[in-house]
Amino acid sequence: MTYPFPDDLVRAQRDWLATYRQLAAPRPRHITALRRRLLDLSAYLLWHPFWSTPPGTPTARVELRRLAHRQEQRGTRAA
Repeated sequence: MTYPFPDDLVRAQRDWLATYRQLAAPRPRHITALRRRLLDLSAYLLWHPFWSTPPGTPTARVELRRLAHRQEQRGTRAA
């Protein structure tokens, strides 16, 4: 099933993945800034208005993460 995810929600999920990956790298730089960014993005993702609509089911949350991950992988290969 496809969900009508808003662009800002997908972009925030991709940003969350990129920030998490930066934090997980060996000896990351700017750890405090990255942690703050991750917390801000987490709150944004959690409280986005999309989740209060009928398509905003728990299954949609999983699909959002999968979609962002797929888009990120395609972007990495294209670069």
